[in-house]
Amino acid sequence: MKRDYYEVLGVSKSASAVEIKKAYRKKAIESHPDKNPGDKKAEERFKEAAEAYEVLSDENKKARYDQYGHSAFEGGGYGGFGGGMNMDDIFSQFGDIFGGHFGGGFGFGGGSSRQARVKGSNLRIRVKLELQDILNGVEKKVKVKRMVKAKGVTYKTCSSCNGQGQVLRVTNTILGRMQTATTCSTCQGSGKIVDNRPKNSDANGMIQHEETVSINIPAGVTDGVQLKVAGKGNEAPGDGIPGDILVVVQEIPHDKLKREGNNLHYDMYISFSEAALGTTKEIDTLTGIVRLKVEEGTQSGKILRLKGKGVESLERYGKGDLLVHVNVWTPQKLSRNQRDFFEKMIDDENFVPNPSEKEKSFFDKVKDMFL
Repeated sequence: MKRDYYEVLGVSKSASAVEIKKAYRKKAIESHPDKNPGDKKAEERFKEAAEAYEVLSDENKKARYDQYGHSAFEGGGYGGFGGGMNMDDIFSQFGDIFGGHFGGGFGFGGGSSRQARVKGSNLRIRVKLELQDILNGVEKKVKVKRMVKAKGVTYKTCSSCNGQGQVLRVTNTILGRMQTATTCSTCQGSGKIVDNRPKNSDANGMIQHEETVSINIPAGVTDGVQLKVAGKGNEAPGDGIPGDILVVVQEIPHDKLKREGNNLHYDMYISFSEAALGTTKEIDTLTGIVRLKVEEGTQSGKILRLKGKGVESLERYGKGDLLVHVNVWTPQKLSRNQRDFFEKMIDDENFVPNPSEKEKSFFDKVKDMFL
């Protein structure tokens, strides 16, 4: 069982972003591999703290975690570590938090120094989805232009930082000599510089390349949600790791079904005759045709609930419902005979509105749908 992320970092749910970052830095330094060489338990605590911080430092992920706990990130592809980050991933993403600790590098076992691997920049794309795709989940293939290492490029150790990616600076203060580490400006932290640069590549030996990427989008995504395709962003020079593709979902409104969270709403129109006599209507739920019985005497504004015919939640805790709103259509043009009929019925007791206590208001009906 995973421990509560707030417990891992030792902070309360009301902790500010600054407090969360400070708590993570303290925990990470305590269990850092350089400080605990060969200690597997310390390494696990180090990874556990990084996982907790990865979620709690992101406003959207934190909100989902507060609402659903660890289940908010089950099923893959959305938030969390999705199977766990390795040490290089952690240092690449959060290495700046450690500042000048551990001799300006990030060592592993025995205190040997090693720079954080540079990560390529992320790409951000927008994908438009029909409601049908959101209901079922879908695989989208998109073309992206990303920076990759040119064929034939070679790199050598940066002489400015001796391959560490960082340059140590010593400053004399009233408290004594202080040592800080800054990113090497020559290699931008990679520890490598171009040795052989192929034609048409940039100063880092990179070229732009177009390729097709498959994106698996789970059912239940919402408009504006951001998914991640790991390792398909821009590559980094040298032995750096590639960035990610950040996929922003844009939901295309459906012409008949309106979405509200995981519920769907459908406006069904029936005639006076159908409302009085009863009828059967067919509704396309996008997962199949449903025959819906309308009882005789049905009033306009009645809401018929089709349980489980809505959208599956992204967290896989169930499906919403399809709420069918019954609207009785009032004729706008009448023939002479029709007008005569309604004039005769205007004082008939069956045509005079006489709602009982059982006939609830529109707001009561909507409220009952969510109780």
